[in-house]
Amino acid sequence: MGLLDRFRPKRAGKSAKAVGSESEAHLREWTRARIGVEAFVEPSTLVTETTVVLVAHDGEWTRRRVGSPNRAKKLARSMKIPIYDVQLMGYPQRMRDHDSRERIQRKRSREQDLRRRLAED
Repeated sequence: MGLLDRFRPKRAGKSAKAVGSESEAHLREWTRARIGVEAFVEPSTLVTETTVVLVAHDGEWTRRRVGSPNRAKKLARSMKIPIYDVQLMGYPQRMRDHDSRERIQRKRSREQDLRRRLAED
């Protein structure tokens, strides 16, 4: 127990193992539902554990905690998908393109909603 631990709020969450198995289940299901999936391992930071980003052929992506780079590699091998270190490879362009398309679609949707509301008044 650290000196200031008693003053920190208690985390009323699931254990790391439970979170890991839920993350793994999500990643497996996500990979089964898409084609051309690749894994990109992100390093741990002061705020987060090691995470893995799965990117499909069209740039759609998801991110989950995995605990360690070795666990991410083991998971990718078991799903038979390529795995890369994001610090060495960077994120794929298709992921950035997907995010840009999504932003444009959200903006258009908000504009259409605004026009619809103004037309109703």
